[in-house]
Amino acid sequence: MRNFLMFLPNLVALIGRLIKDNRVPSTEKALFGAALVYFFLPFDLIPDFFPFIGQVDDIYLISLTLMRLLNGSDEAVVRQHWKGGGDIVALIQLVAGLAPKFLPRRIAKILVAKVDYNPAMKVASSLTGAKEPLIYEVETEDKGS
Repeated sequence: MRNFLMFLPNLVALIGRLIKDNRVPSTEKALFGAALVYFFLPFDLIPDFFPFIGQVDDIYLISLTLMRLLNGSDEAVVRQHWKGGGDIVALIQLVAGLAPKFLPRRIAKILVAKVDYNPAMKVASSLTGAKEPLIYEVETEDKGS
């Protein structure tokens, strides 16, 4: 617990520096920001008045988007902004490699999928009133096939 408490301020500082850096993909910044907004909103998918389980969905969502933010950023940029001890990129790669083994397949896909803004979202919704997604998954070649 002591090690985690020493690690946490450096992690928060790293996140702040990455959010400000123009070299970090804006979609990953937006996803992390949306997770933070969800965390502070008074309504949740699982209400917070349920002990423990109510907070799990918030923590889970922030953790997933944090992993995406760190994985989606260039390793050199992450290392440049890391002021703590050890190799943060190696730690991120270790956690990112282990996470899909413990998560359901659909959730693991969210962690590793490449997403981008939907440029037609504003135009389509203003003309038709249709609800278009703000982001969409970018199709990539599956290396396992």
